[in-house]
Amino acid sequence: MCDDHAGGHGHGADVAALLANAPRNWGRWGENDEVGALNFLTGSEVLRGVRAVRQGKIFTCGEVIGNPDGDPLWPGRVPARREMTVDKDSYVRGDLPSLPGGAEFADDRIEMFLQGSTQFDALGHVWYEDTLWNGYPASETSGGLKKASILPIAQRGVVGRGVLLDMAAYKGKPFLEKGDLLHLDDLLACAEGQGISIEKHDILCLRLGFLQLLRVQGPDVFYQDFVEPGLTYSPELVDWFHRMEIPCLATDTISNETELDPAIGVQIPLHCALMRNLGIAFNEICNFEELVKDCHADGQWDFLYAAAPLKVSEGTGAPVNVLAIK
Repeated sequence: MCDDHAGGHGHGADVAALLANAPRNWGRWGENDEVGALNFLTGSEVLRGVRAVRQGKIFTCGEVIGNPDGDPLWPGRVPARREMTVDKDSYVRGDLPSLPGGAEFADDRIEMFLQGSTQFDALGHVWYEDTLWNGYPASETSGGLKKASILPIAQRGVVGRGVLLDMAAYKGKPFLEKGDLLHLDDLLACAEGQGISIEKHDILCLRLGFLQLLRVQGPDVFYQDFVEPGLTYSPELVDWFHRMEIPCLATDTISNETELDPAIGVQIPLHCALMRNLGIAFNEICNFEELVKDCHADGQWDFLYAAAPLKVSEGTGAPVNVLAIK
């Protein structure tokens, strides 16, 4: 999710009215908490995740950064730009000598949006009524997030039992398409159909496949009238996340929710209801394609989920390469 969302259709008063009676976890883990629902991932929950490792299979669920075929990005962001600062040509041109003894080296740098690839949002990334997660004032974001930045999440890490739901297959499609909406009953029915139970404190992973359409359709078609499919707000959905004490929501879309459900008229309500109010960590732009193929093949839909975003001081988010170990 990015700043372009915040400038869209939703305004604070509308979000506040929609979520007036929504549950909050503010103060649940103390007035200084900055990792929210990740507090549910205690040592026993890590061990529960470890028990899901039954085959020794490892899947990495990060998108390629600087992909020659294009990075999936929110419109308005630019792809990562990597450049060589030192390579063999540097020595051929005589820009620098070989090291004493004759060794040479290559070096490079990268410029990118911190939320321009597979990444975690900081809990302070989205707010309304001038208030961040846990009641921190929105002024704490000025010049960098002094509260609820990505750093506390990065220092803690996110490890537990992950459960993958193939929402596209549940809907009978290879990929969900623009405007396709998902509701609570879809999540529950998909899990039942896959024969997997969602338990308290599970890390919920949703495969929609939508971003893979960038490769199929090309950027001109893919980004035209752009609106992502995904979860849409309902009180029942938010209450379920609250009751199940879900610590982290991971999807293979840019925003973890549909951009704007016309029936609601409020943009990113789940960022507000789940992240800002409940402290649920958002892991976005995952690539679950290889993992989902294997899950269909062997019928195992749970795994050890392990992730730690880069430790960026005061960042609104940071890149991550998620591990799913079965």
